[in-house]
Amino acid sequence: MNDDYKRIYKLVKTVPSGKVTTYGQISDKLKLNNPRLVGRALHNNPDPKSIPCHRVVNSKGGLAENFAFGGAITQKELLEKEGVSFKKDNVNLVEHLFSF
Repeated sequence: MNDDYKRIYKLVKTVPSGKVTTYGQISDKLKLNNPRLVGRALHNNPDPKSIPCHRVVNSKGGLAENFAFGGAITQKELLEKEGVSFKKDNVNLVEHLFSF
C-alpha cells in the first residue's frame, strides 16, 4: 500500500458518524491535489469496517455510483443509519459536512 493511501485512510477514520467529507476536502487537507486519487484509494479500501469510506461524497453531496461495497444504495443506507439526511439524492451538506 502506498503512503498516500495510508494517509487517506488515516484521515477518513477521523470523520465521525453522522458526518461526511468530500474527496476534494481530503485531497486539499493532505495536499494531494488529486481528488480522483482519493476515490481510487477508497475504492480499494482494505478494511471497510474501520475505514468508513461511505462517509466520503462528492462536492455536491452526491453518492458514489460505484461505491465499492454495494453501490450508491448501500452507501445511502449506511449514512441514513448514522442519521445523515438527504435533499433529493444528495447528502444535506449544510447539516452534515465535517471540516478537518
